[in-house]
Amino acid sequence: MPTKIRLSRHGKTHRAFYHIVVADGRAPRDGRFIEKIGTYNPISNPAEIELDFDSALDWIMKGAQPTDTARAILSHKGVLYKSHLLKGVKKGALTEVEAEAKFQKWIEEKEAKIAASRSGIEEKVRAEKKARMDAEVKVNEERASELAKLKAAKIEAQVKAAQEAAAEKAAAEEAEKPEEEVTDTPVEATKAPAEEAKDAKEEEKSEE
Repeated sequence: MPTKIRLSRHGKTHRAFYHIVVADGRAPRDGRFIEKIGTYNPISNPAEIELDFDSALDWIMKGAQPTDTARAILSHKGVLYKSHLLKGVKKGALTEVEAEAKFQKWIEEKEAKIAASRSGIEEKVRAEKKARMDAEVKVNEERASELAKLKAAKIEAQVKAAQEAAAEKAAAEEAEKPEEEVTDTPVEATKAPAEEAKDAKEEEKSEE
């Protein structure tokens, strides 16, 4: 069975971390290996890949067969493309200079794509962070508004209670006041002495 390039799992549960290894095809997945040529961390965004390019290329040229995931990683890092160019050089389809120029152009385009992708990810992270901050500010404003309403309602209730207490106190004081005594004075008793003397004279004249 040919030599394989595959991933060897490490890390904790739900926090997988992989070693990229060259191993005998008969060895178990996480068992013994011939050489470690890199690492792969899928948890980070974007995923982190560290690869010994020359060693990986050497094993590919020797006929090592990568697994599907390992093939995707090697393709992403340009190992498979470089091996394709070197095979073309061996067949005489192009020179080493042409192959190197093609590979450098591919590297530049790849780096531009990665930079654009990273920029997009960073922009997305910033947008999400801003959205969370805006949402938090909105929640705080709504909370402050509710507190202000509750405070205003409490003050209004206190003022109303004070007014009612004052009104009740005034009513109680009014009820406690003694009633004024009213005396009925006969009309005759209210006549002045001069009027009484005049009446007496009139009576005397009438008797005469």
